Amino acid sequence: METHNYNLTEQFEFTGKAKTLSIVGIVVGIAAIAFGFASGLHERTFANLLLMAYYFACVCMSGTFFLAVQFVAQAGWSAAILRVPQAMAKTLPIAVVILIVVIASGLATHNLYHHWHADGITDPNSPNYDKLIDGKSAFLNVPFFMGRQVVFLGVYCIFSLLLSKLSNNEDLEGGLNSYNKSFKFSCIFLVIYGFTTPIFAFDTIMSLEAHWFSTMFGWYNFAAMWVSSLATMAVIIILLRKAGYMQWVNNSHLHNLGQFIFGFSIFWTYVWFAQFMLIYYANMPEETVYFYRRFEFYKLWFFLNLLMNFLSPVLLLMDRDNKRQENILLGVSLIVLCGHWVDYYQMIMPGTVKDGSNGFGIIEIGTAIGFVGLFTFTVLTALSKKPLIAKNHPLLQESLNHHL
Repeated sequence: METHNYNLTEQFEFTGKAKTLSIVGIVVGIAAIAFGFASGLHERTFANLLLMAYYFACVCMSGTFFLAVQFVAQAGWSAAILRVPQAMAKTLPIAVVILIVVIASGLATHNLYHHWHADGITDPNSPNYDKLIDGKSAFLNVPFFMGRQVVFLGVYCIFSLLLSKLSNNEDLEGGLNSYNKSFKFSCIFLVIYGFTTPIFAFDTIMSLEAHWFSTMFGWYNFAAMWVSSLATMAVIIILLRKAGYMQWVNNSHLHNLGQFIFGFSIFWTYVWFAQFMLIYYANMPEETVYFYRRFEFYKLWFFLNLLMNFLSPVLLLMDRDNKRQENILLGVSLIVLCGHWVDYYQMIMPGTVKDGSNGFGIIEIGTAIGFVGLFTFTVLTALSKKPLIAKNHPLLQESLNHHL
């Protein structure tokens, strides 16, 4: 086994251009949101807030999922990069608060979820009565809906902070006690996460169009959030390496991340195609309306979604050497992150702003920039709080000597 003289106390300093740009991004986002509300485009603004708040929360949730998978698999290769998903996990409570505020505000103002939350929609004596929605009212009602959001997201936050705390204890105490506890809590978290994330996706996104439903929609969203999180981790790690940090990360670590992004991009496409093909083949009006609306009014986004989230990662990461090239993996990861913004855009917009007649512009771009700035600021702040490597992780030496 090779010996290395890496600085195991290396700490990231969140200063300079990165900090300034993240703050500027936040200001741009606030201005874009204010512009949207001032222009009277309330539904469109709330839709963009939901899109980015959901995206923010999903990426952070999946950071916790990555940690749990590594502990349960007792994976050695990833021990040297765990600080990055830990920083994402520690940011989850902020993302959760923002998402819950957006959802609650959208419900209160009837700018979100009006398909099942409109006045009189479950009242048989009202002209707005909808028998189908009334049949779902035991599940789709505000107290139960918000209760599920708070409980699910709250549980994810608890496990995120718990795994981060155990990592801190491991740094201070050494030994296997914290690692064994992390393994145990990760097993519990994965079971909870597996059962609840599809319901979370049903609630937050699918219920925007409450007449339509798909049992595959939850796994479709899971694939999107998981591959987005992997791409985010790759971007952060590569940019840190370019800035002179984390030099213990080698091409084999990048290769593993590239494999994950490549593989789960194919899995995302499989679920997307399976959902589309079954609905297309069955040709039932109550199901096909979902894709008809997107193909008719959001055709550009429909095809751009497949181009960015399937063709780009598959063609660019199929080659082994490409997975090991920093610049290629960075480029593909950025394409995937933008691609899943497109994915969420075409999931959310048709159920909120209908035919897209309100256009595309400052609100969409500005809100996205704002949340990217907020994510960057919060995650890098969390990352700067402790050394960039878990020095007492029992499998650290395996990771430092990882070669494929």
